[in-house]
Amino acid sequence: MLFHVEMTVILPPEMDAARAAALKEEEKAMSQQLQREGVWRHLWRIAGRYANVSLFDVESPAHLHDVLSRLPLFPYMTMEVTALCRHGSSIRESDQ
Repeated sequence: MLFHVEMTVILPPEMDAARAAALKEEEKAMSQQLQREGVWRHLWRIAGRYANVSLFDVESPAHLHDVLSRLPLFPYMTMEVTALCRHGSSIRESDQ
């Protein structure tokens, strides 16, 4: 199943800079591993914001929830999730 996920990160202003840097590094490593596994299919930064738009390819909504809730920055994110399906007019067979 494909899901469009918009994530916005809001770190507390009082968070220690070293803690914030460590969380960001952990997040980067995990996101890159999920991309290599094909779970996190696409990742784009939203210009001018600490936010991204991503496409996830997972088995179920529960699987997506599990993946997202394990992200190191999850406690500091707001997310909008939209389920996607292939459009009948798409010419790309890989759009599943």
